Amino acid sequence: MTVTSDKSSGEAPEVEMVALTIDGLEVSVPKDTLVIRAAEQLGIQIPRFCDHPGLDPVGACRQCLVEVAMPDREGNVKPMPKPQASCTMTVAPGMEVKTQLTSAVADKAQQGVMELLLVNHPLDCPVCDKGGECPLQNQAMSNGRASSRFEDVKRTYPKPINISSQVLLDRERCILCARCTRFSDQVAGDPFIALVERGALQQVGIYEEQPFESYFSGNTVQICPVGALTGAAYRFRSRPFDLVSTASVCEHCASGCSLRVDHRRGKVMRRMALATPEVNEEWNCDKGRWAFTYPMLDDRFELPMVRRDGELVPVSWQEALAVAADGLRATRSAVLVGGRVGREDAYAYGKLARLALGTNDVDFRARPHSAEEERYLAEHVVGSTPETGGVTYADLDTATTVVLVGFEPEEESPIVFLRLRKAYRKAATKVFSIAPLETRGLDKLGGTLLPSAPGTETEVLQALAGDGTSEHMGSDAFAAARTALRDPGAIVLVGERLATVPGALAAAADLARSASGRVAWVPRRAGERGALDAGTLPSLLPGGRLVADQADRSEIAELWQAETELPTTPGRDTAAILESASIGEIGGLVVGGVDVDDIGHADGHEALRRAFVVSLDLRESTVTPFADVVLPVAPHDESEGSFLDWEGRPRPYRAALDTTAMADHRVLSMLADELGVFLGTRSLREVRAEMDALAPRAPQGGRTDDAGDPPSPVSVPSPGPGEMVLATWRTLLDRGTMQDGEPFLAGTAKAPRAVMSPVSAETLSIVPGDLVTVSGGGVRVTVPVHIQPMVDHVVWLPTNSESCDLRALAGQAGAVVTVTKGGAA
Repeated sequence: MTVTSDKSSGEAPEVEMVALTIDGLEVSVPKDTLVIRAAEQLGIQIPRFCDHPGLDPVGACRQCLVEVAMPDREGNVKPMPKPQASCTMTVAPGMEVKTQLTSAVADKAQQGVMELLLVNHPLDCPVCDKGGECPLQNQAMSNGRASSRFEDVKRTYPKPINISSQVLLDRERCILCARCTRFSDQVAGDPFIALVERGALQQVGIYEEQPFESYFSGNTVQICPVGALTGAAYRFRSRPFDLVSTASVCEHCASGCSLRVDHRRGKVMRRMALATPEVNEEWNCDKGRWAFTYPMLDDRFELPMVRRDGELVPVSWQEALAVAADGLRATRSAVLVGGRVGREDAYAYGKLARLALGTNDVDFRARPHSAEEERYLAEHVVGSTPETGGVTYADLDTATTVVLVGFEPEEESPIVFLRLRKAYRKAATKVFSIAPLETRGLDKLGGTLLPSAPGTETEVLQALAGDGTSEHMGSDAFAAARTALRDPGAIVLVGERLATVPGALAAAADLARSASGRVAWVPRRAGERGALDAGTLPSLLPGGRLVADQADRSEIAELWQAETELPTTPGRDTAAILESASIGEIGGLVVGGVDVDDIGHADGHEALRRAFVVSLDLRESTVTPFADVVLPVAPHDESEGSFLDWEGRPRPYRAALDTTAMADHRVLSMLADELGVFLGTRSLREVRAEMDALAPRAPQGGRTDDAGDPPSPVSVPSPGPGEMVLATWRTLLDRGTMQDGEPFLAGTAKAPRAVMSPVSAETLSIVPGDLVTVSGGGVRVTVPVHIQPMVDHVVWLPTNSESCDLRALAGQAGAVVTVTKGGAA
């Protein structure tokens, strides 16, 4: 049967359906559907181990054998001579399938396969981490024999083997299903793990010179159908039937991955990826899986504190709030909030600034940023959702061309990377990256580098759009990009780093427009997209309403029941707030979840030193030494709220642990009470009711500048002898405080190194492995060198890795640094 549709009407394309019979039940499924999937649509569960919907079929374990009969040319249905693997066979018209439920042949075949799998599998279920949730254990009971005929000695291996600092291998448990190797090769693009040897000696192994260093290795542990692969952090710590599970969302980046938080006796034991097809499918990254220990460290704040005689001392909530209110009331104050908070908390920070402190000096961008970025976010991003036509994960799956600029997806949004890799493998999506060097992540996407020195991204984007020139316009890569962009529907993905390049955001939007495509902004931190819609920008009120618009202010004031007019002048951004505080123009700061060093502002520490600082945080941070009042707030797993992922899709989460810790919005409500203002953020229900009443407006889609033309790019300084232009971005696993307390995960972080071109290395007489010292702007780091083709006279280093902290320079596009051979003197 064929279902057709009118393509001209925009309906889904026609789908050819195939009718077959399974266990006597008729079913119609799309052509090329696997038999095992067709059976699932009837509620028939065929046992399997190697099969996984996210991986290519392989037929390795043979546990899913079924009896199949096919019609011949005369229409006579004849059985095939032996059972067939239902995980590799696709449906055919008139096919008749009998599973273990109706066929003695299939049942006997499955029992025989199970018996062979158990020949060498150890009977150590009582000590195996998979015990209680093991498919082999379950299916041995449901589809295996009651007794074994094996009487010999089982094969054993030394155990366990650390195939990485986080993943352990017990080889004798492996049933050679190849799920782990297929995931690593097909999904993650990290073929460091493979099946080695042959026959009875076949086993999972790693390459001697290439350890299993993958950002997605935890998925192999989760999809392993036995206990062959286990995580070092969870090994021997609990049983699944001792755990309480809570659905949640990852707080580490803007990908919005669904998680299952497993906890016991008030302590989180592990996290697992939850299947959400429209977002993370069935995967997550190792950071989201294992970096949950930071709230459990000894430096967590348990009680409010007030500074007395230079020391922070614990006090009651009533006293701490009173001191905080008195300090803020006595001066002009501003609000800085980091990207860790959910959108409900961000809304409360913005409302506190406008209603209780009477200021628009509020900003969620605790990182390098610009005024141009603020305009771009207001016009192109706020209110953008899947429903309003924003770019989605599904769009990435089918995109013909994707341009990355200021964005390294594997490091900054890992699930976006996995979707792009899926698109590359399934749909041959062409990926182009405007960057100074080709990364391993770009190579795994089959991508093409469009060379660009830091600070020149604007001219490259303009040249791609046909509005300018670039020194690389004559290259084959540039010509391939121009050709690919002729096909409508291109997607331009821009990262938050692009805000430091004048004119680049406008040029990215223009490129998407010229290619009849769309542009999407992908921030690095989980809370930024929601904070934008919540109104925590100096010129924006909740829902994208404008501070400078009288009607918008009146609408907000009426909802908030404000007794006085809301402040009318757009406020200062994070950099201007710090600068003003450092000279005394702003005397008070409410700071929520901010690492001041991440901002990379020269006046950061001086601003905190001079101002009266009220810090809302979980643990000690770079703000704590300057704080006059510390108000403890609940960590992610102890609070309820929601994020918006980079698509603008709501990602709600619930509290996994029931503690007395209070969410930011509740603490801010109490602080406002002390200031004599009813904030109306006591409960999540109150906050969400207001936010629902202020639904975000769709993006305006205008230009990001006031004059109508993108600002001219700033010329990048030319490095002199011994100097290079600095390129830098954060790696996924770095020295961020939300990775604290997880030593196994830290072991898989990439060692810092400087990357430069052969020409650049030759000018300094440097060979691979030499040490170089990079210095500039008060920063001095010494790291080994890696040499590869890239833009000449540019050196790349990670922004904040072990022994390599360049955050003070990260906000300066095209910053020039001095590079010398050898270690620091």
